[in-house]
Amino acid sequence: MEKLWVVRSSNGEFIDTFLSKSIVGLGWCLETNFSNFDLTEIKKVLLETYPTKEKSIPTWAGMINNFVNKMNIGDFVITYEPSSRNYYVGKIISDYSYNSKIIDCPQTRKVQWFSEQISRDLLSNDLKNSLGSTLTLFQLKKEQEKEIFDLLNSKKQIKKDSNLIKEENNENALMLIENSKEILKDFIQSLDADEMEELVKEILNSMGYIAQRTKKGADRGIDVFASKDGLGLEEPRIYAEVKHRKGSMSSQDIRAFTGGRKPSDKCLYISTGGFSKDAKYEAERSNVPLKLLDIDDLANLISLHYDNFSAEGKILLPLKKVYLPLR
Repeated sequence: MEKLWVVRSSNGEFIDTFLSKSIVGLGWCLETNFSNFDLTEIKKVLLETYPTKEKSIPTWAGMINNFVNKMNIGDFVITYEPSSRNYYVGKIISDYSYNSKIIDCPQTRKVQWFSEQISRDLLSNDLKNSLGSTLTLFQLKKEQEKEIFDLLNSKKQIKKDSNLIKEENNENALMLIENSKEILKDFIQSLDADEMEELVKEILNSMGYIAQRTKKGADRGIDVFASKDGLGLEEPRIYAEVKHRKGSMSSQDIRAFTGGRKPSDKCLYISTGGFSKDAKYEAERSNVPLKLLDIDDLANLISLHYDNFSAEGKILLPLKKVYLPLR
């Protein structure tokens, strides 16, 4: 049965080439002909071509393998043209071929593009989200394929009411905000223990404190110390313990941390694995000021104070500000 493949046009950079040359193409390994390559051989070439992108290689190799070996003549492709906000749909009419004359995307297949385009405004939010994937090549779900072909085959594409479009866009924006927070948490979770301590130091610095990490072995449970003057002579003096692990912290962990602290000390206990119910109760009845921070709290603090991160902090956690319309 024919499949529908989404092929991104590099943010519209390749769209003129796709349409004028009746092709669809990929831009990896510009000097490599992947004919008769299997997945293992594709991975090997990618590692040689992009040695610093080792983590991305399995995903890239899978997409190239799909393009070279799993697409079939008779399958369909869809690509997006950002300036017009239209999707172009076509049928694959050739096997894979390498074309060195097409400089930016020489990994090609011939396509018969249909004359009808589909406006992005006509799509459901579910389909918009799927088509917005950052993957260069992927397949849609069957119900999403059906929506595409129903729109393509309708004699007249009925324009949605403008209020409905605004409502759907608002829902979509809210969903993107929630998804972006989860992606941020995924990134935080991927840091190692030392990087997590650096992140906590960076957050405190961005909030107007002068923070520093303590020396290993002599920290007495304190990983980051912060104060207004950086010397600990001015209030508040903040003592932070950072636990970067999957398991939640217990009440015993809280007692071990607060033991020996003075009432004037301000304490932070950061745990990316969260806290047990007993740990939260222990924190509430602590004799010293104590705040528990989990991974959601870290994500919120980063979102609030990221503009004040140092250059090193932004290298540790590279983020980009995106504006979304909310009405």
